[in-house]
Amino acid sequence: MRIDKYLWHTRYYKTRNIASTACKKGQVKINGQVVKSSRAVYPTDKVVLRKNQINYELIVLDIPKNRIGAKLVNIYRKDITPKEAFENEELLKYSKSYYRKKGTGRPTKKDRREIEDYLDDEAE
Repeated sequence: MRIDKYLWHTRYYKTRNIASTACKKGQVKINGQVVKSSRAVYPTDKVVLRKNQINYELIVLDIPKNRIGAKLVNIYRKDITPKEAFENEELLKYSKSYYRKKGTGRPTKKDRREIEDYLDDEAE
């Protein structure tokens, strides 16, 4: 089975087109090698895919015949993603929420007051 099809069947990507695009961008590796979306996947292959700044690592256990329900995904793959990857994502969420996006305009009144309070505390 093609790798893009396998990733779509096991619900890592919402559509097969998104899965094949990820392969083209070099975000999917099989046994340490970047692969095209047409590369065949076999049981015991180790697949690493980068999605939402997390490197998911999985081992292919079996090939599904068609797209499966979320509860049955564990029959076809073994997820060996380290816990630290998910903890790093949590930290990234907190760091992103504080900063304003570039080009969002002038600071609001609340932002200005926070800046002034910070500068006043620093001066003391």
